[in-house]
Amino acid sequence: METVKSLNKWANAHTYYSLDILRIIVGVFLFWKGVSFLTNTEYYNQLSEPIKNLGGGMLIVHYVVAAHMMGGIMIIVGLLTRWAIAAQLPILLGAFLVNFIGEMNVGNMILSFLLFVICVFFLFYGSGKHSADYYFKMQQ
Repeated sequence: METVKSLNKWANAHTYYSLDILRIIVGVFLFWKGVSFLTNTEYYNQLSEPIKNLGGGMLIVHYVVAAHMMGGIMIIVGLLTRWAIAAQLPILLGAFLVNFIGEMNVGNMILSFLLFVICVFFLFYGSGKHSADYYFKMQQ
């Protein structure tokens, strides 16, 4: 708990609008990807083909859509950002690995790796000073 508090203090002292914009862009992208998976089921089924035979394959499919949509909204507004990011990390790691199991798509592989790295950064950085987390903390 003390580590999170010290990370928040450091992040609030080193806050920049560009990082807030990056956080919002990541949230919008993840939300859009969740909506895209929900509306374009054939494309999503094609992407998730390598994991269909694994135990809990359908659970993974439903988790990805829900985590992207809800996590994206939470990341956009900066509400429980670290928890929302933590829910995205296994999905992004899986997206990276699916490119090795199934058909290799270099563009998707680079995008998933880049998003993974950005999310790891925000896992430590948090939501920053311009967020709902900071607002609610100041209201206490």
